[in-house]
Amino acid sequence: MTLYLELTEASAADSRPLTPAQVATLATVPKLVTLTPTSSGLWRIAGRQRVGTVRLGVGDGAVELRINPKLTVRHLMYLLGYDKDPTIWKDQQVNAAKADVLVAVIADIFARILDRVLRGGVLHGYVHREDALTVVRGRIRAGAQLSRRLGVPTAIEVAYDDYIADIPENQILLGAIELVQSLRGVSKNTALLLRHLSARLVDITSVRPGAPLPAWRSTRLNERYIPALHLAELILTGASLQQNGPVSMQIDGFVINMAQIFERFLTAQLTDVLRPHGLRCAAQQGHRLDQAGQVLFQPDILAYRNGRPAVVIDAKYRTLESAPPTSHLFQLISYCTALGIREGHLVYAAGTALPMPYRVTYSDILIWAHVLDLNQTPTALRQTTARIAGKILD
Repeated sequence: MTLYLELTEASAADSRPLTPAQVATLATVPKLVTLTPTSSGLWRIAGRQRVGTVRLGVGDGAVELRINPKLTVRHLMYLLGYDKDPTIWKDQQVNAAKADVLVAVIADIFARILDRVLRGGVLHGYVHREDALTVVRGRIRAGAQLSRRLGVPTAIEVAYDDYIADIPENQILLGAIELVQSLRGVSKNTALLLRHLSARLVDITSVRPGAPLPAWRSTRLNERYIPALHLAELILTGASLQQNGPVSMQIDGFVINMAQIFERFLTAQLTDVLRPHGLRCAAQQGHRLDQAGQVLFQPDILAYRNGRPAVVIDAKYRTLESAPPTSHLFQLISYCTALGIREGHLVYAAGTALPMPYRVTYSDILIWAHVLDLNQTPTALRQTTARIAGKILD
């Protein structure tokens, strides 16, 4: 019998009995939950910084795990869309966000956006092919014809551009449709719409969960596809988490890494606010900690002024208690030292901001600790970001 578990991300642990098989199953996903045995024979189960729904294990060890976000679904949808295409998360398009099931909401929004996109027709594109045909198509590959066929005209080596629907954009969309169709919690109406949309995408190779996403680039021709593509990529990326064990396997489900969402949201907001003041934000750039380049690091956000590093910012998806952990301060001090800058900023997702910076002894380095409370309204989030940007610009 399948065990159904419902948790909230980063919440207090829930104690309950588990069979050895269920413990073994949950132990394969340490990025989703923590397991702690108690003296009474129960297990404390706590969600980590990912949300979503997954099915794990088989037989006596089968577990269906649902981890809800601490935020309301409406707040989360705003964060998800901000750095991609904010227009797709407008209130009139997220009626389903009145529900409290994240997977159902994302499935509903994806289906309706894709329905609108495909009403304009299925996108086609040119794909370069090289083949051996019995009739001439495109350009004859004379060198290949002579070397492989010895001039015999039974097969002609040709190169041509084929105008087809089996292009990266449609492969990503079909892969996301098939994944969403496999998830529990999708409404009947949404499932019906997804089946209809899947039938539109014929003769297309779908992207399998966990496989690398095919590359595509934004053009005038695929512009109408972009909102659906961004959401499809989010869905497929959410299925890339692997289970630990003797054989590594993809999870059966969909999860979102909240720490990554917070980092991307903060990056996008600060980029918008700081750009008019002459600062350019770069995310996750690689830098050397030592002169020999043996130790590398990637700051979450590095703000440049006139082409030179000016300020480093690190996003922390956790609550700021009375003070930042010492490890967080040491991390930013090392960043500032290696980059030759005097100011670093820690930004937490909850808690109380500190009014004054830390002044590093025998150094001119300053470390600030801010809070960007994600439970705020979009307007309040922008105002808080503006205040943080003001400290960065001082």
